[in-house]
Amino acid sequence: MMQVLLGKYCGFCAGVRKAVDTALAVEAENTYILGELIHNPDVVERIRKRGIPTVESVNEVPEGATLLIRSHGVGKDIYRECEERDIRVVDCTCSFVRRSQRIVESESEKGRTVVIIGHAEHPETVGLLGWVKEGGEAYVFSSPEADFSILAEKEVSVVAQTTFSEQSFSESCENLRKVCQKTVEIFHTICYTTVWRQREAKEIARRSQAVLVIGGRNSSNTGKLYEIASEHCSHVFWLQSAEAFEYEKIKFFNRVGVIAGASTPDWQTQEVLFKMEESNAEVQATTMQDVVEEMGKEERYKRGQMITAKIVSATDEGVYVSASGKLEILLPKEELDCETYSREEYAAKVGEEIDVIVMEVSPRVKLSQKMVKKLREEEEMLKEIEDGKEFTVTCTGFNKGGLTAELGTYPVFVPAREIRTGYVRDLEKYVGKKLRLKLLEIRKERRKEIIASQRVILEAEKEAREAAKAAKEEAFFDSINVGDVVEGKVERVTNFGAFVSVNGFDCLAHISDLAWTGVKNVTDVLEIGKRYEFKVLNVDREKKKVSIGYKQLQPQPWDLAAEKYHEGDIVHGKVVRIVSYGAFVELEKGIDGLVHVSQISHEWLDNATSALTIGEEVDAKILALNLADKRITLSIKALQPKPEQEYRSENRPERGDRENTRSKGKKGGRKNFNAPEGEDDEYREWKEGGYGGASIAELLHLEGEEEEK
Repeated sequence: MMQVLLGKYCGFCAGVRKAVDTALAVEAENTYILGELIHNPDVVERIRKRGIPTVESVNEVPEGATLLIRSHGVGKDIYRECEERDIRVVDCTCSFVRRSQRIVESESEKGRTVVIIGHAEHPETVGLLGWVKEGGEAYVFSSPEADFSILAEKEVSVVAQTTFSEQSFSESCENLRKVCQKTVEIFHTICYTTVWRQREAKEIARRSQAVLVIGGRNSSNTGKLYEIASEHCSHVFWLQSAEAFEYEKIKFFNRVGVIAGASTPDWQTQEVLFKMEESNAEVQATTMQDVVEEMGKEERYKRGQMITAKIVSATDEGVYVSASGKLEILLPKEELDCETYSREEYAAKVGEEIDVIVMEVSPRVKLSQKMVKKLREEEEMLKEIEDGKEFTVTCTGFNKGGLTAELGTYPVFVPAREIRTGYVRDLEKYVGKKLRLKLLEIRKERRKEIIASQRVILEAEKEAREAAKAAKEEAFFDSINVGDVVEGKVERVTNFGAFVSVNGFDCLAHISDLAWTGVKNVTDVLEIGKRYEFKVLNVDREKKKVSIGYKQLQPQPWDLAAEKYHEGDIVHGKVVRIVSYGAFVELEKGIDGLVHVSQISHEWLDNATSALTIGEEVDAKILALNLADKRITLSIKALQPKPEQEYRSENRPERGDRENTRSKGKKGGRKNFNAPEGEDDEYREWKEGGYGGASIAELLHLEGEEEEK
């Protein structure tokens, strides 16, 4: 009698089943399929007979038609083109492929280099490349032996073709990590049914004398099953359909395994089984799961169960252990709690008991000693978390209620209201990001689930910052007073002043308090980033404002005038203002001198405007210097040549006339002989100290002396 081991995961996966069911149910008229729906000729032919043609390009689809996209998915540009041409899309992209597309798009937008481990020509891989942003970098590698050196200096994000070999993907990632010097982010995107299917194929091939692999020759996942089976069984036959089955090739084998790819319909597998029965009436079909259950009738384990097992023997693959003394289970060397596995070392431990965890019970029991250590460490960690310790996780998904993640073997859930203060509209943007959390509660209905909050951390930190800021401000205002001299760093400037950091507090130095002479731009006096000394001018504790000044610590122009100017000095300046009794000349910023109208020229002048203009630069002699009143009296005519002697003699009145003139001035009040008519009052104001270091008598005396000379 021939025993047939039938794979539990034979036939369509969920994604392929959805695509095939849709293609067989959709309205056939004016409907097209982009590319071969699945890699199975029988299924493709059935769909074609419905009147639904297959096209290789969207250009072949007329506007307004319906386009069915297969489970392999397509690039982003296909959707855009369909929208532009008003083509209705029936999207049958597998959910696992859709997740890979989102990852590629997101990682590419971050500026990272996308690496796809898969077959470059496979439609899924081609579609994934279509989600890389324009100008972004992406590479495809199909083998662990590939040259990854081109990625050495790049930030890399890795995804896998969903039907790729789990082992090849792991080895590729390991080799890639060795080459890359920067961050390598790995996303395990192989479909879980693909993983289970491959593991089951390996187990069936180990236990069978021959294996039949059913599926299309152009099916990637079927080809991978054939490779795996061939590694563990010497007689493996690839059947594209039931017609290819030849009983003669397997009739001498007592146990034959039957596995099928994800694109293989159930009816093809059934047809092969029928043919086997027709050829040999004593065929007994059973699933691999039935075999495992039969072997362990006396030992039924549950996933997650911790058991104590005895080491029975040691091999190159690992050690065999037994909990009952009957069923021996392989504990792979990768799952042993040791740094380096040594067969000889563990052979010496035969008979010792160890604690192991049941990781899987189907299709075979899988144990782990490493997980025991990890779980015990997690228990300690959970105690710390329960005591209020902060922990970090990476968000792996979301639902309408919040975010999901994992902390070791524990699932973590963060309700939407606990993500941060305020409403969170887009939960998806948190996927792949790190979350800082504190425990809210542990739910233990089924398995321990950690309910946590990030909001409580952020709010506590905000309160701490505000409290620290308030304490710092309190200490600052306690330590500062009007009149203090403080040192500060210029942080930023505006058109009205500079903000200066004094002991970490922003103080304002108004532009009017930067220089005694006035400035147009703050940067003419202060430089951003430099430190200066300032004087505290005003402290408003209630409004949290402090005004400081820079000029108050600088000497005023008149403070230095005694060193620069002396009576009799010849100076150079610019006329800045003209009044009825003379002109003001700016000697430097902040210091002006007065040239009385009588000291502008030897000739008679009605007013200063007849000889001087604003902005004109002149030389003058200092006649008098009064630093106490900040006044300088200047003379321009003192530097001019005197008129001819004859001219002075002809026009000078006799001494007696001058005496009479002076006497008349005493009796009736002397008239300002140099002041213009009608301006006696203004002149009197100047005479009485309005401006100038010398009195009118001094000026007349000086003038008389010059005339006598």
